[in-house]
Amino acid sequence: MRASCEAARAVRRSSMPLAYFLHSAGPAAAPVRLLGWALAALCVGVCIAIAVLLVLAMRRPGSRVARARTGEHAVVDNTGDRDAHRIVAIGTAISTVLLLGALVAMLRVLAAVADPPRAAALSVRVTAYDWWWKVTYTTPSGARFATANEIHLPTGEPVQIDLDSADVIHAFWVPALAGKTQAIPGQVNHQWLEADHPGVWRGQCTQFCGAQHAHMALEVVAQTPGDFAHWLDVQSRPAAPPANAAAHHGEQIFAAQCAACHTVRGTRADGAQAPDLTHLASRRLIAAGTLANTSANRLDWVAHAQRIKPGSLMPDVVLTPADAHDLSAWLDTLQ
Repeated sequence: MRASCEAARAVRRSSMPLAYFLHSAGPAAAPVRLLGWALAALCVGVCIAIAVLLVLAMRRPGSRVARARTGEHAVVDNTGDRDAHRIVAIGTAISTVLLLGALVAMLRVLAAVADPPRAAALSVRVTAYDWWWKVTYTTPSGARFATANEIHLPTGEPVQIDLDSADVIHAFWVPALAGKTQAIPGQVNHQWLEADHPGVWRGQCTQFCGAQHAHMALEVVAQTPGDFAHWLDVQSRPAAPPANAAAHHGEQIFAAQCAACHTVRGTRADGAQAPDLTHLASRRLIAAGTLANTSANRLDWVAHAQRIKPGSLMPDVVLTPADAHDLSAWLDTLQ
């Protein structure tokens, strides 16, 4: 258990550094980042101004009543009150102008990021589940395939993301590439992503969706157009046949224990309730970003899913050491 926790923490540290959301790597995120900095500066300025005015108000005397011997009349000095009213009026005017400016800036940013600058080169369907992401691609030839918790896209090209949910309301957010968009059951929302350069950026569900909401992450992998085309071609293929007796036995174990929920194209496994594992071993992470994708972590997840991610639909699977070895040998072939 300690090893699993350490691996999860290491993945989170490497994938989402401190203040990750303050940086942008694409044209859909850059205007939002600049707006965020501007609003932060505005809020800081307003807080400083309020503090200064409060100090001045505390130090200035209020209205003073100076009684003078002028018959039965008193002389009232209201200079302090007039100054206070003037400060309030000036502050209200300045606040109104700043808030209107902020509103105009936000509307301009919304208009700038609503649509890509040119037609999207690719459309990807992303369906949110408790607690993972199904990613469906359609190749130029019309073939369809699904992967999980990992979105690949070509650099320099806008990609349309069609979002929906299979259960409850989720929210899709890859802060370095775009703002947040809700994933709602029965409704398809749209977003677009574009990366300026190759890299890996972490995304997260930001709408509380249940016990494992915090462990519902994904990665966006931006590749050069040539590398992306190669990835698309490889991912559209079925799984390779087992290369040895151990892997062949491991495939049989998978068919008996896991095929009702998972799909592995090219085998008898055609379940629809859990991630497609056809090319599982090619991914960086498993369990929606919870663990690094290693042979040891894959077996740990199979055997102790409810310890690692309590409440998930993945049950703990009890295997003998020999069966675990053979299953691992087969999972390693899913490149």
